[in-house]
Amino acid sequence: MAASTLTEVARLAGVSPATASRVLNGSARKPGKDIADRVRQAAESLGYVPNAQAQGLAKSSSGLIGLIVHDIADPYFAAIARGVQEAAREQRKMVLLATTGGGPAEEREAVAAFAARRADSIVIAGSRSCREEDHDGNTALAAELDRYCRNGGQVAVVGHPVVGATAPEGYHVLRVPNRELADRLATELAGSWDGDFVIVGGPEGLLTSDDRVNGFQEGLARAGRRPAEVLRSAFNRSGGYEAGLELAARIKAGRSAEGAADPKLCIFAVNDVMAIGAAAALRSEGLRIPRDAAIAGFDDIETLRDFRPALSTVRLPLEDIGRLATRATGRGPAAGDAAEDAAPAGIAGEVTLRRSTETAA
Repeated sequence: MAASTLTEVARLAGVSPATASRVLNGSARKPGKDIADRVRQAAESLGYVPNAQAQGLAKSSSGLIGLIVHDIADPYFAAIARGVQEAAREQRKMVLLATTGGGPAEEREAVAAFAARRADSIVIAGSRSCREEDHDGNTALAAELDRYCRNGGQVAVVGHPVVGATAPEGYHVLRVPNRELADRLATELAGSWDGDFVIVGGPEGLLTSDDRVNGFQEGLARAGRRPAEVLRSAFNRSGGYEAGLELAARIKAGRSAEGAADPKLCIFAVNDVMAIGAAAALRSEGLRIPRDAAIAGFDDIETLRDFRPALSTVRLPLEDIGRLATRATGRGPAAGDAAEDAAPAGIAGEVTLRRSTETAA
């Protein structure tokens, strides 16, 4: 059975299609109550479903929020997405999701698709990259975002600004204190750890990873410790696993014939999924945490509830980050048009030391 049309509703209600549209699509110009009731009754009796695009034109709002993440299967992004969804419900809006794998070229395609669907706002969560291979993608993404904002769109970026974006209005950056928190983690670990440190980081030029690497090194320096070696790998569990295999070989080669009674190496992985991968690699080689090596991560993702031994990490309020980013794009007086919003008090984060870095197993 074909769907009912607006023309059929108007005919049954005895009004013009324009009048029926004003009633059903939310226009500010509304006819009298009797006429409006008659149109709604006709629509209900015919089973008419209003056209979302027509409603968007009438209200100057599509009721849509675009969310761009690198990988929704990653618990970090899933937690932020929950916060975005909650804030969207507060605004009576729906969330459109795009996963990109982390490249700016794919993010540009997602922004263009959301703009074509007249999304009221776009939230981008994921590390920015200043690598040479991402130069053209960054340029295209920045241009697409600037065009979207010039046409009235609102954008919130979690972490760092998009490289090259210049929109003076409608563009918000929700800063996450990655460097400061990594510094604090290093300071606390150095206070109880006598052995060497090694950092498992993402590719150089990935800004979130670089911030955490640099912050950790600064914390070690402040504690009077020598710089940690940095192993670069993919910014995911697989990258952590590969780095963990390399470290496992070193640990086994360096052990005395009797075996080391205490751990000699403390590993800092710049996100929790990398830490989980590294820990899995150590276990696969017969090593135990923290007996043979200590390990810490960053983010405090929900998955850690089931991870043993309990992982030391830096807790970020991920759902709050999603909520705050979405609220920043609201059109109310609290939104503001600053090029960069300082980290609100809610994005403080905290170091959480657990059994994975205990000095005695």
